[in-house]
Amino acid sequence: MIQNELKILGVKDLNDGTSTGSNWFASGEIIESYSPVNGKLIGKVKTSTKEDYEKVIATAQEAFKVWRTTPAPVRGEIVRQFGDKLRKYKNDLGKLVSYEMGKSFQEGLGEVQEMIDICDFAVGQSRQLYGYTMHSERPGHRMYDQYHPYGVVGVISAFNFPVAVWSWNAALAWVCGDVVIWKPSEKTPLCSIACQNIMQEVLKENDLPEGISCLINGDYKVGEFITKDTRVPLISATGSTRMGRIVAQEVAARLGRSLLELGGNNAIIVTPDADIKMTIIGAVFGAVGTAGQRCTSTRRLIIHESIYDKVKDALVAAYNQLKIGDPLDTNNHVGPLIDKDAVEMYLNALEEVKKQGGNFIVEGGVLEGEGYESGCYVKPAIAEVENHYEIVQNETFAPILYLIKYSGEVENAIELQNGVVQGLSSAIMTNNLREAEKFLSHAGSDCGIANVNIGTSGAEIGGAFGGEKETGGGRESGSDAWKVYMRRQTNTINYTTELPLAQGIKFDL
Repeated sequence: MIQNELKILGVKDLNDGTSTGSNWFASGEIIESYSPVNGKLIGKVKTSTKEDYEKVIATAQEAFKVWRTTPAPVRGEIVRQFGDKLRKYKNDLGKLVSYEMGKSFQEGLGEVQEMIDICDFAVGQSRQLYGYTMHSERPGHRMYDQYHPYGVVGVISAFNFPVAVWSWNAALAWVCGDVVIWKPSEKTPLCSIACQNIMQEVLKENDLPEGISCLINGDYKVGEFITKDTRVPLISATGSTRMGRIVAQEVAARLGRSLLELGGNNAIIVTPDADIKMTIIGAVFGAVGTAGQRCTSTRRLIIHESIYDKVKDALVAAYNQLKIGDPLDTNNHVGPLIDKDAVEMYLNALEEVKKQGGNFIVEGGVLEGEGYESGCYVKPAIAEVENHYEIVQNETFAPILYLIKYSGEVENAIELQNGVVQGLSSAIMTNNLREAEKFLSHAGSDCGIANVNIGTSGAEIGGAFGGEKETGGGRESGSDAWKVYMRRQTNTINYTTELPLAQGIKFDL
């Protein structure tokens, strides 16, 4: 189905899953990657062993010695070239993302565009790694702070964004002078092979050493190679809250640093002053896009009682128009879940909603028959619930939308919105300035992302992406996120022949 694209991207039937740039090797077990689109085998990847990893980390450490002393704008030029390569391979890589992960082809192209955008952002950032200069309290002294490359950065990414999340971290880490070891999801290993092949071209063309861009493949045990390694000072991990807790504890135990992007339980508040048409567009895309497998997917719709029935009816009408099927067919709106394990979790969630008192106004279920042979296609569902239900409090990585009714002022809706342990993305639909400003105030949304009159789903390069509470607190891809990838140093310079001490301390000899 995508044989030509695989060939162009250098993805073989059997691929070594370990790389230091241009060198590829692996001696572990084999992962088979099956497409959720049609259940067919796409290719195989040989996983990384501890011995393979030791070769990678040793190579990365040596590369860092060269890369850290390379001027930042030169490092930015390498990232610029990577962005140009991504433009060349956009269509092919976008198709592979769609086919291996299951998101629509348009979303696959959009994900590669995010990679291109972060490269553009990082190129500019390479000339803006600024510190502050300040006057000292001591006469004849000058102080400043500066940022130095951290070293080896470990990146653990998830299946739902199999290429973008790596690039968000890698592009910034590279311009900061770090080298990167990437451990992708074992559910989407071929995407990582393709990305490394593209970066390999840039490294070769610029005669750069092995170890700047490294890849290891395998399950969570391979991820532990970097989380437990003191030679990797920073770990950036994207995935479930459960996974994040494990990573955070492992890294904290060795006093390393972690950047965590974890679960979301995102809500849109719909007030009486909302534009209903805009609301429906934002809510439906947020709930069913990527089959509900985005960390920013819309999980909850908190609707004022005065317009509840109107919004509900419009949603049901919109859901009845959804086309489910092959994501490479642009006529379809919803593709498959990633695998049958995800389908099982979806079915369990449907049962739990019913057990806990929820009422389905759009029924879910697994689709069967022609075009659905993979067993991964499910119906987007809508349920009327209460916010305190246990199933509502947890993130369900599937296209299930919860409707919650509120009464009174917007403060009551905000309380419901904030009444979950996750704190990634949030939105309010209103034309009332006071409601919008309240939502964005100190007394408003407790999420890392708060939107007005757009949905919860989708990140924009340049804005710092991340969340609070059990979402982990990390920030990627924008603003001053680059500082995470660098160590800060304060410097004091004495340009006199005297040595006065701070705070006026006297120490005469």
